[in-house]
Amino acid sequence: MKGSGIGGQAVMEGVMMKNGDKYAVAVRKPDGEIIAETKEYKSLGSKSGLNKIPIVRGVLAFIDSLKLGIGSLTYSASFFEEEEEKKPETEEERSKKDKQEKAVMAGTVVLSVVLAIGIFMLLPYFISRILKGHIESEGLLALIEGVIRVGLFIGYVAAISLMDDIKRVFKYHGAEHKSINCIENGLELTVENVRKQSRHHKRCGTSFLLIVMLISVLFFMFIRFDNAWLRIVARLILIPVIAGIAYEFIKLAGRSNNKFVEILSKPGMALQNLTTAEPDDSMIECAIASVEAVFDWKDFLAHYDEPADNAAACTAACEPEAEKAEPEKTEKKAEEKPEHKPAKDKKAKNKHENVKPAAEEKKQEEIKAEEVKKPEPEKAETKVEEKPEEKPEVKPEEKELSIEGDDVFVARRKAKEEADEAAEAKEEVKPEKPAKPKNEDKVFESRSAKIDLNTPVPDPEEDDEILKALDQYFILKQKKDE
Repeated sequence: MKGSGIGGQAVMEGVMMKNGDKYAVAVRKPDGEIIAETKEYKSLGSKSGLNKIPIVRGVLAFIDSLKLGIGSLTYSASFFEEEEEKKPETEEERSKKDKQEKAVMAGTVVLSVVLAIGIFMLLPYFISRILKGHIESEGLLALIEGVIRVGLFIGYVAAISLMDDIKRVFKYHGAEHKSINCIENGLELTVENVRKQSRHHKRCGTSFLLIVMLISVLFFMFIRFDNAWLRIVARLILIPVIAGIAYEFIKLAGRSNNKFVEILSKPGMALQNLTTAEPDDSMIECAIASVEAVFDWKDFLAHYDEPADNAAACTAACEPEAEKAEPEKTEKKAEEKPEHKPAKDKKAKNKHENVKPAAEEKKQEEIKAEEVKKPEPEKAETKVEEKPEEKPEVKPEEKELSIEGDDVFVARRKAKEEADEAAEAKEEVKPEKPAKPKNEDKVFESRSAKIDLNTPVPDPEEDDEILKALDQYFILKQKKDE
């Protein structure tokens, strides 16, 4: 559930809604027409910044609610007085009447506060003092005082709920709660959606008054004075402080889903069974008109960013909406952990289908890369096969006998001629192998072991290194024969 910041109260045949500095009173006239009047109201302390100080803002909000509440009740009652009188009025009479109404409203506020303090604060104290002769503990007497105070308040609410006119007011009270719950649960503000909502709300004034009673019990148990008059004065002075603390708790409860806060809110929510009732569709229409006069619920829903919490919050009151929200939860879980849980919805399937082509593309790329690499070893093999022989290594001793310039070609011709003559002589008579001298040069042995004289001499363009090696061989041979 997402808090909207709007609040209101029930009036005679209508609902008052407040949002920021604007408030509207929607009333259904005796002819069935709904009339909604919108006005601006500057809260106490808005200019000085006192309405931002904790505890202090609670006291100011309580005074604002009294002024707006009594003014809205007076405005709604005026429509039924007009039906009885129906007399034309001049401007002077209207201005005079307005002044009278303001004076009556101010007197009503003062009288209401005095009666509330006298009945719910001072009367319980004097009743508990009667038991002082039987109970010596001041703490126990303060507890009894608190129990009497809470009992008087609940009894008063139960008594007025039996009146027919108050019963209708309590039905409009239920319509007010239902309309606010509807938009805070992320639903469109229609009669059908409002009808499905709960008629209880955490920020209700009924809960606020009950919390004031309960907090006063704790305060008066621990704040004690020996003098009776000081005890009375202390109770009067602490009323604004208690009201401020109760306001802070109500404000916290309205925007928090903490379980501990919800447990503390249960007594006030239970008491709302007395101060609210199920409204009919005509009352719901009146509440919707009051909300739309001061609050753009369509823009609120467009920026509503808590669909999962919303679905969980309105499951009990709105089962069809909860059933729609369940697939959204499964979709989110499947997207967060696709490897552990199989995809159960279309979004998850599309997600897995999008992964497969990427894997196939990788495989195709690898196959292409292998095909490109395969011809390279074949080329290497052909090069090795075409190679006639390994290149002979030239040792450091042989490098000194290297030949440069045209002598290489002269030596090659002589070697070829001698090779031809040796081949012819070999065919005719096979000569005996000459004995190898003991002091034969090591360079000649290493070179003769590697070079075959019958091997045809390659062209100079094929391999220069082989030609150089052959030239060195024949030079050494010539030196040896000499």
